[in-house]
This record gives sequence, structure tokens and C-alpha cells, in this order.
Amino acid sequence: MARFEERLWEGNFAGLTRRDRRPCRYSVYLPDLLSDRSFIFDGDVAADLADAEAELVRLNTRVEALSDTEALARLLLRAESVASSRIEGLVVGGRRLLRADVARQMGAEVRDVTAREVLANIDAMVWGVETVEPGASISLDILLEVHRRLLAGTFLEEQGGRIRTSQNWIGGSSYNPCSASFVPPPPEVVEGLLEDLVTFCNDDGLPALAQAAIAHAQFETIHPFVDGNGRTGRVLIHLILRRRGYAVNFLVPVSLVLATWAEDYVTGLTATRFEGEGTSAPAHNGINRWVALFATACRRAMEDADRFEDQVRRLQANWRQRASNPRRDSAARRLIDALPSAPILTVATAAQLTGRSFQATNQAVQQLLNAGVLTQINVDRRNRAFEAPELIELFTSLERQLSSPAGDTLASEPFRPVPRRQP
Repeated sequence: MARFEERLWEGNFAGLTRRDRRPCRYSVYLPDLLSDRSFIFDGDVAADLADAEAELVRLNTRVEALSDTEALARLLLRAESVASSRIEGLVVGGRRLLRADVARQMGAEVRDVTAREVLANIDAMVWGVETVEPGASISLDILLEVHRRLLAGTFLEEQGGRIRTSQNWIGGSSYNPCSASFVPPPPEVVEGLLEDLVTFCNDDGLPALAQAAIAHAQFETIHPFVDGNGRTGRVLIHLILRRRGYAVNFLVPVSLVLATWAEDYVTGLTATRFEGEGTSAPAHNGINRWVALFATACRRAMEDADRFEDQVRRLQANWRQRASNPRRDSAARRLIDALPSAPILTVATAAQLTGRSFQATNQAVQQLLNAGVLTQINVDRRNRAFEAPELIELFTSLERQLSSPAGDTLASEPFRPVPRRQP
């Protein structure tokens, strides 16, 4: 049975004001377990789930038929990771992030702290979706490893992959939970709640999108880590969808929509935190409200991803024409196919992507430079790289598009900070 439990805070840390040192009472939330709980969805919510899952199957099938599926999948995964980081206040434009990634590949030090954190988010997401195959199990160890990779290279690196051993809270003072907007479960029950969550994630009794939505809400309620809970919880969404056999060939950039609907997102998660029995009206209504919002966000993300894929295809067709229609097995054609996965690259990276020799790839790069597909940039004093500016602008446009309630920033202002269009 879910409940709030009153606790006494007795913090008395030196250097704080008298008010911050003062003992006070606060309430921790102890959620209901998921693995033995039943869920019933209202008719309209069930319809929203069915529509979203049908769209997921359709888009997955369409992407599967493409010859360069992996390139598009990497681009969408990067978009999702950037948006998930943005929800946590880590704002970095696509071009800045891509340049930092190329610098990292060259072995140069990435001094951009924000870009480094977002790159770690991408690394964690990539590792997670490559580790959990369709039909496989999600384990607590996998979640801990995702979190460890997420915090790698940050000032909280030593906390990576470790379940918290102290009380945390959201909002209010930095020194005590007395005025917090929400206080997650106490540390002594966190591991048990996570084990229950993992059991729920490996069950197939619910529609996949509903399972992902409920698991994500429960993870955010447990808040098992010192930092990185939101980003890890959004990776969990994709692990569940992949385990259930959905979105095997691409990743739904749902965080791009949730970042736009930030207020509704927080309200939806909060609605799942009821008191009493899991069969009560507040429990039922809260879950239905959140699942409906999540299904709608997924469908919006898939529709925009579908349009984005069409735009990428048209751009690649234009590139091939400008490059004098290189033959299908040529290095230039292979490079055009691979560019969505690496809009900024070096000749060495391009050679790895195309499977061609360094010399042949260098000639292909020069061919695309002459055609205006690529432009040369300097990553540092010693190394040169090449970017596809039109593709980066498409990436920026996708983020701008999903930041607007109307799907067009020219028609309705974005709800959150977004990268500017290039003049």
C-alpha cells in the first residue's frame, strides 16, 4: 500500500544558518510495488496505446526496409540523448556536440563540460540498447551500468552505478528536505523497490508502451541515485521497448516531446504517486492520466521522426545528384549513405564507416567537398575534420519542430530554449 511517512530531520551541519540547522519534520513517499499490481486502462487510454503501438510497428517496419538503417538510427538516438539531457538543464547545440565528439575520437581533451556530459548520455544509451536484445531480460546490473556510463568523466563519476545510501529530495532547500516538493523513498528500501521494478520490466502482461510509461514513472519516484535519475529513467523506456521487440531498428525520440511538455510531464509523473491501495480511484486515475500523456508523446515523436527521415532521404538524393551520381559501391556513395550517423567526421572515421581504404575515402571526401556536401572545419590546431552543414541544420530543425506545440516554430513559439537556425 502506497503511503507518505513522516520523518524527523536532525541535520546540524557547521557553517549553515540557524534556520538550515534547525530540526524539522518531512514526509517520505513509499510507493506501492508494481510486480503484483494489476492495471486497468480506460477506453480512450487503451485506444491511445493501440494507435501509438501501431505507429511504432509501422515505422519500425519502414525503417527496416532502408539500406542505411544504422545511420538513421544513430541520428535519432543522438537526438533522444540530447533532449533527455536538455530536460536536466544540459543545453548544447548539435554542431557543438558533434565537434566535441570528433575531438574525443581524435584523442583530444574535451574541455566543454556540458558537451562531455551529453556525450556520456549518448554512450550510456548506445550501450543500453545494444545490450538488451529483443526477448532478453533487463537486470539491475544493466541499470547500474547505464548509470555508471552516464556519470563517467563527470565530477560525480565515483557515484556512477551506486545506489544512494542517503536521503535525497526534489525542490526546496539544498540543505534539508523540510520544504521539498517531493521526498523519494528512504535509502534502506531503495534496492528492494528496484528489484521489484526489474521484475515488472521483464513481464509481458501489459502493452509495451504502458509498461514503459509505468516503469519510468516508478523509477523517477524511487530516484535511486544521487544524480542522473531522469536520464537513466528515460534510457529505461527504450530498454523496455527494445526488450519487447518494438523500435528494434530505431529509437523513438520521445524526450524531445517530453522536454516541450515539461510541465505536463512533471504533472503526469506526480499523478502516479497516490496514497492507499493500488486499486483505488486515485491510483487508477493517476496511472491513466500519465499513460495517456506518454502514449500521445510517443506518437507525436514518431510522426515527426517519420517526417525527419523523409527529409534526410531527400537531402541524400540531392547530394548524390550534386556529386554526379556516384556508383552504388563507390566510396563517395557509401559516404553519403553513412553521413547521417556522423555529420561531422575525419577521413579516418569516414574510412571506417564506408569500409574503404584511406586513399579512396580521401578522394570521396574531396568529391563531396567540391559538390558542397561537406565543408572543412578545424577541430583543433593539428586536426581537420569535415561537416555536412545541411544535415546538421535538419537535426536542429527537428529539435525546433518538436519544441513547438504546433510542430512549427514559425507558427507557434517554442516552449523551451532551442538552437537557432543558421542564417
